[in-house]
Amino acid sequence: MSHITKRMVVKLNKILTLMIFLTGFGSLSGCGVYNFTGGDVGSAETFQIIYFQNFATQSPGSTFDPGLDREFTLALQDLILTQTSLDLVTSSGDLLYEGEIVEYRVSPMTATAEQRAAQNRLTMSVQVRFYNKTKEDTDFEQRFSFFYDYDANSQLASVRDEALQVIFERLTQDIFNASLANW
Repeated sequence: MSHITKRMVVKLNKILTLMIFLTGFGSLSGCGVYNFTGGDVGSAETFQIIYFQNFATQSPGSTFDPGLDREFTLALQDLILTQTSLDLVTSSGDLLYEGEIVEYRVSPMTATAEQRAAQNRLTMSVQVRFYNKTKEDTDFEQRFSFFYDYDANSQLASVRDEALQVIFERLTQDIFNASLANW
């Protein structure tokens, strides 16, 4: 008799597992168009990113880094391409991103006992305008900012690539979340 009971328990466990899986899958499909990276593109099929110009020198204390505008624009394009099914177009995109780099500065953060900087902070800020032709109530204009701290004995040039990787990753993800993670 216990042999039949074990078979029944195994069969019930399989049925229960299947029911849990189907319930979980059904709840995801109730959120509209969804992919597992968290982006809700709605009925949009394309996106366009207008080149982010570097206006950082217009902000007191900021410096100019040649190529920063191109690198940031490409980083944002790459993130949206990899996290959505949208196609990148050069004009008339369903989703439009545009903006400027408005800050790029190094500031001393912590001091040593000798009153010298022990750590510096590279801060980058971008002003972003987002337009959604398929759902205009999601349009916005917003400033995004992030930073990277590094040892004051290091030159910015020696940490630049790592710093920009960290900053770009955060800024682009924040822009993505503000524009497409509104499910």
